[in-house]
Amino acid sequence: MIVGERKPFEEIVSRLEGYKKILILGCGTCVSVCMAGGEKEVELLATQLRMADKLKGRDVEIVEATIQRQCDREYIEPILEKARGCDAVLSMACGAGVQLMAELLETMPVLPALNTRFIGVALGEGVWSERCRACGNCLLADYAGICPMTMCPKSLVNGPCGGSKDRKCETSPTRDCAWMLIYDRLQKQGKVDKMRDIAPLKNYDAQGHPARQVHEAYEKAAVEAAHAK
Repeated sequence: MIVGERKPFEEIVSRLEGYKKILILGCGTCVSVCMAGGEKEVELLATQLRMADKLKGRDVEIVEATIQRQCDREYIEPILEKARGCDAVLSMACGAGVQLMAELLETMPVLPALNTRFIGVALGEGVWSERCRACGNCLLADYAGICPMTMCPKSLVNGPCGGSKDRKCETSPTRDCAWMLIYDRLQKQGKVDKMRDIAPLKNYDAQGHPARQVHEAYEKAAVEAAHAK
């Protein structure tokens, strides 16, 4: 899941300066799960903004809404009319959602209320940990399901380095050495010999940005549409 966290309240307030009617738009998927941008968070932020405006004597109308996904046109289109009736949209989605909203509402500002942190997993209630950098060339099959690009601060594909001590990374005494984790996992699978394999250099060409992907079932239609333009 994509993990995000709300921006400092002061930053949000400063970005909204001068707007008289604001739509706070939540996203009901990833950022809702990590308690950053779902319906409850929209309600909380709206309440805080109303209180701040009242204390400063400002007359600002706050409109609230939450859709299932802000990264999908299908869910955005029904909210566009409401959005266009406002001066600005304060999006509580990840960076991808903010950008698609801005693309569909080109003539008005769409402002981010969150900082997008990483792709991760839930370790427990209220705790998330990064697991994937979306590098475009997945290596998990070679490292027992542990990503060295993400879990190792140096992103070493041939490790370990000489900086680990007592199973911890030299970058932090609280951070497990990724290569110790890989070794432990391979040992449990009876495949420790794979540690002797020399991996080829990482192919960073796979990280060309902005990336684009078309499902094979829609590939022909996409090509025909491109030619038609």
